[in-house]
Amino acid sequence: MEYYRARTMLLLIFIFPALLVECKVRLYNFRVVQTNATKLCSTKSIVTINGKFPGPTIYAREDDNVNIRLTNKEKIIILSEWWKADVEAVINQSTITGLPPNISDAHTVNGQTGAVPGCTSPGFTLHVDSGKTYLLRIINAALNDELFFKIAGHNITVVEVDATYTKPFSTDTIFIGPGQTTNALLTADKSIGKYLIAVSPFMDTVVAVDNVTAIAFLRYKGTIAFSPPVLTTTPAINATPATSAFTDKLRSLNSKKYPANVPLTVDHNLYFTIGVGIDPCATCTSGSHAVGDINNVSFIMPTKALLEAHYYNISGVFTDDFPAKPPISFNYTGNNTAMNLRTTNGTRAYRLAFNSTVQIVLQGTTVIAPESHPFHLHGFNFFVVGKGLGNFDPDNDPKKFNLADPVERNTVSVPTAGWIAIRFKADNPGVWFLHCHLEVHTTWGLKMAFVVDNGKGPDESILPPPSDLPTC
Repeated sequence: MEYYRARTMLLLIFIFPALLVECKVRLYNFRVVQTNATKLCSTKSIVTINGKFPGPTIYAREDDNVNIRLTNKEKIIILSEWWKADVEAVINQSTITGLPPNISDAHTVNGQTGAVPGCTSPGFTLHVDSGKTYLLRIINAALNDELFFKIAGHNITVVEVDATYTKPFSTDTIFIGPGQTTNALLTADKSIGKYLIAVSPFMDTVVAVDNVTAIAFLRYKGTIAFSPPVLTTTPAINATPATSAFTDKLRSLNSKKYPANVPLTVDHNLYFTIGVGIDPCATCTSGSHAVGDINNVSFIMPTKALLEAHYYNISGVFTDDFPAKPPISFNYTGNNTAMNLRTTNGTRAYRLAFNSTVQIVLQGTTVIAPESHPFHLHGFNFFVVGKGLGNFDPDNDPKKFNLADPVERNTVSVPTAGWIAIRFKADNPGVWFLHCHLEVHTTWGLKMAFVVDNGKGPDESILPPPSDLPTC
């Protein structure tokens, strides 16, 4: 997905009161169409589903069958933050200059920014009945911002992240990175009134970020019209302790029904350094451009699909020699802001046998600028067995790994100038990306791919491509 091939939203909330119903087949017809939208006192055309932004709600419960017929009349998919400018112009300017693209103008909650300086934009309102408990499905659809989420005067109980159950815990602040989801229970047990919902960014280093807080409201049934809201304070933009306090509470259920099947032995022990740098650019007006890399390799997207090349054994599309460790060893989190390790460009993958077990230590670096990186793995969930600040110590840090009930998810934030250790079993054959979920970084090449070979028999092998597969 190219950076900024998008026009919209940040944080979505879907609300499901707890009711028991029969399993059923649910049918939806969706059309992707252009619609004019007015936000931040300006109007532009955006991509919508059935003319709605955010799109229509899909109602479903466990074991339901959901059939969606989607007709795509546009070339753009709806995503994350809000830019008043044409986002195609934003990315074109960045490509020409070689500099990072302009940050967004606002964040949104269910498509609405709420009031921002200089513009009284409407905000989303969540209506609740006193005494009822609601399940909030919170999704960070931002392109580039990790976020804090708070509801004034209310604690919420986290029960799930990235579609896997967690040990429940109560909190007044949720920390959520791009691509992550969090399910939490909200009990409407406060006095009748209107309560502020605030979504604010997190950034604990010197990197430009959209610092506009999105405003929404929780409103109890029976609240008098034009009642002043109960306010709240948001964490500081660099509130690293708040992010750690939240992530440290996340644990798998590890019950008989929902076991935490953490790999206890490791076939592939990988050490990936991640970061961004500056390389010369002959076509850029600034003379250089930003690059992202893993183990000094900046990934280049091929013109032919990786999975197609793997399935048909087409040579020349990619190589399977991605390095298991960085080519140059140095103090990764030391005073490296002035240095630049020249990266190499390549379409390089790392090959895994079916059912092999993998441990990856994602090591942040301070080359150019340290930064928190939310990393996402396609095709698998993984267990977050350890994390820390500074450089990973291969002798001592594994002794502190949590192999009993680590949280299971598919996206995790690598702390600024720190590291994360994850484990997974390669039981899904195919070609799968591992990448930073900040779209600006993945566009710069901060990604790599795993090739997982077939196992034995059709149940452990890639399905053949459909007969109507479009040509890449």
